[in-house]
Amino acid sequence: MIRKITNLACVLFVAITAVNCSSDDDNNTMMEPETKAVYALEDQMGRPAVNTVFVASEDKDDFNMTLPSQQGAKYAGKFKTNLQALSPAFNESSDMNALGQDATAFTNLLATDVLNVSLDGKTTFYDGDNVLTGRALADDVITVELLLIFGGEDFTENPTLSDDNVSMNDKDFLTSFPYLASPW
Repeated sequence: MIRKITNLACVLFVAITAVNCSSDDDNNTMMEPETKAVYALEDQMGRPAVNTVFVASEDKDDFNMTLPSQQGAKYAGKFKTNLQALSPAFNESSDMNALGQDATAFTNLLATDVLNVSLDGKTTFYDGDNVLTGRALADDVITVELLLIFGGEDFTENPTLSDDNVSMNDKDFLTSFPYLASPW
C-alpha cells in the first residue's frame, strides 16, 4: 500500500510539474503568490518509511521542518539509538549492513531524508550493484530498506524481518506516460 501511495505521489508530482512548465519564454508575467492559501505540514519522505520508523512522534514536526542538509547533524544520534534498539543485526559495534556501513555510517545516511538520483547512471533504489541512485517504479523499496536495517552483512540475518513479502505491483506498469496502470 505504501508503494502504491508513493508511486501515485511521484506520478502526480511529475504530472503537475509537466503541466505547469512552459516553454513560452516571451511571457514574462509574474504571478503573485496565493496569500489566502492554507498550507499543511506533511512528512518528508525522500526514502519511504525512514521518517515513519526512525523519527519519534514528538520530533515529527521539527524533523519535517528541518532542511535536509541539517537533518543528519540533528537526528543521526536519535536514528542510531532507534536502529540499535530495533535491529538485532546492529547489536555489536562491529556489525555492518550489506553496504559495509556500521550503525553510525548507516544512520548518517538515513538521517538525511532525501532521494539521491544518479544523473549519469542507472536509476534504482537497489539492484545488487547500484545502491540509492534513485528509484524506479518497480523497485521494492520497503524490502530493500528492511534488508539494509535487519539483513546484516549479506542479507541473511533475520530473514523474517527482512522482507515485506510484497513481490510486485498488483498490475503491470505501462510502457509510456503516465506509467502507472489505471486503478482497478
